Amino acid sequence: MKHSYPSDQEWEQLFMAAIEFKEINCWDWMDNSNLFGVQNPVDGEIGYCCVLGAAGEVFGLNAYLGSEGLQGYFRLQSADGKIDQVEAFYLQNSLALTFENKGLLQKKDREVIKGLGLNFKGRKAWPLFRSYQPGCQPWYLTKEEALFLTLALQQAKKVALDFKEGWHLLNPPSKEDCLVRVAVREGESLEWENRWLKFPQPEKAKFVIPPVDEIRLEKIKDAGFPKANIWECDFFYAPAVIRGEDRPYFPIAFLWVDHKTGLILKPELSEHAEYRQNFQKAFLKTIEDGKFLPQEVRVKKEETYKLLEPIIQRLGIRLILTKSVPALEEAQESLLDFFIPKK
Repeated sequence: MKHSYPSDQEWEQLFMAAIEFKEINCWDWMDNSNLFGVQNPVDGEIGYCCVLGAAGEVFGLNAYLGSEGLQGYFRLQSADGKIDQVEAFYLQNSLALTFENKGLLQKKDREVIKGLGLNFKGRKAWPLFRSYQPGCQPWYLTKEEALFLTLALQQAKKVALDFKEGWHLLNPPSKEDCLVRVAVREGESLEWENRWLKFPQPEKAKFVIPPVDEIRLEKIKDAGFPKANIWECDFFYAPAVIRGEDRPYFPIAFLWVDHKTGLILKPELSEHAEYRQNFQKAFLKTIEDGKFLPQEVRVKKEETYKLLEPIIQRLGIRLILTKSVPALEEAQESLLDFFIPKK
């Protein structure tokens, strides 16, 4: 799906909103636990906003979009620093403004700034706008995203200044409520007001188990492959970036590891759309290429268990759902270190 690009006027409005937001230095009295919402007057979706900068490292604003974005925010808040860089990317469904050093801006960012006749000086002075979607690399804003982020920054400034004057502003009537800035149309203009709205309930992901390849399973059973060893299996977002139609994305890596030796059997990558079916196919192919069956398979995610269960049952293999798969976790860490070396 192709999206339109912001016009020069829309970029200018966004940059002005960012500059005005920065001028108040609201990270001096707010942190990312002070959550509030801004409702998009176009489609009603709420961006759940938090101010960045209290720790003195990253300055700006995050607007987490809708129920999915909100759940990502809560997971990041409760992770206590235990989420790696790639996982943090795929958790987020948000729009972000951060103030960066000029060297972190891409050519496209600098061209927009130059075209507007703007210039910024000093450390952490250059506005950088990015869109985050689960499983994708942070990317440039579309027209629709730029328009909403402009409104979010304008309303965030208002909330921040009011919060400075009265700290009770964000104290909710109950834990289920969030202060949301809502636009009410008055003639040709929009008037904004505060409302306490309930947090949305988490959306239940639809889980469909792909049909089993009966012919392929029968061939494997008829082959009489011997059983040996224990496998640990999982899939996760890999930190290798692949160019997509709209934006680059992180592919999903399938990993099969020998429990005793730590040997990685045959890793594979998959795009997002059909990863469940591809995971089942990769499992069968690993058996076909190795010409032996595992006597037991251990997994730690319920989704992995459900995908393998119909295959495992037919092949007479034990399937164990466990809290720890140490050999696979070590292999996964090595893979992440290869792509993102530790400093």
